[in-house]
Amino acid sequence: MDRVYPVQIQLIRHAEPGYVDEGILRNDPALTPLGHRQAKLTAAREWGNVDEIWVSPMVRARQTADPIVEALDVEPTVMDWMHEIRMPDEWEGSAVDRFEEMFEELNLRAIEALWDGVPGGESFRDFHVRVTSGLAAELAERGARPIVTDDPEPNLWTEPEDFSIIYVAHGGTNAVTLGYLLGMEPTPWEWDRFDSAHTSVATIRTKHVSHSVAFGMTGFGDTSHLTRDIVTR
Repeated sequence: MDRVYPVQIQLIRHAEPGYVDEGILRNDPALTPLGHRQAKLTAAREWGNVDEIWVSPMVRARQTADPIVEALDVEPTVMDWMHEIRMPDEWEGSAVDRFEEMFEELNLRAIEALWDGVPGGESFRDFHVRVTSGLAAELAERGARPIVTDDPEPNLWTEPEDFSIIYVAHGGTNAVTLGYLLGMEPTPWEWDRFDSAHTSVATIRTKHVSHSVAFGMTGFGDTSHLTRDIVTR
């Protein structure tokens, strides 16, 4: 790998899932037939050198990763902390009729209430801590640790070993990851700040800064592996 970019992380949002099955909501759905097609086309991209594939434990992420794993012949690692924000268990199997209206109402709450997430589900605070703590621990094992200084502005890291990762997860998980690596203050609407289509690819790389490295985004929302008519959100 070119030493200009010691680290590369390519983040993929899962392919289209069947959230609704005959009017019934699924918390952890499988991919639709179109989703499986999107996943196969994603696997056919030019990925370059890939050392590791990290995958969320949720069905839609694992099914998206399967053809990529087969194409690259790289053993995947399932990371529990990459799970999307957890919805209330009682939603599973519920009729879907009122959910869009309910989400619109929830989004109109005060900011403090938005941090609490969906009533009965995981709070955004807990979700953010779960994802960033898990990510930081994995990066630390590879030599990348945040450099703590009195100046809150520089978002610099210790220089790690070279590695390239494919990261297959979710709109929320990927958004939190991008914001964290780019040094952005979190918000409870990360999904909207980094809005991405199914199987779209975002690329984060490190570049040398002084005797450290900084993360920068060199691509976002790349769906060039799909034809326009099968891009979904």
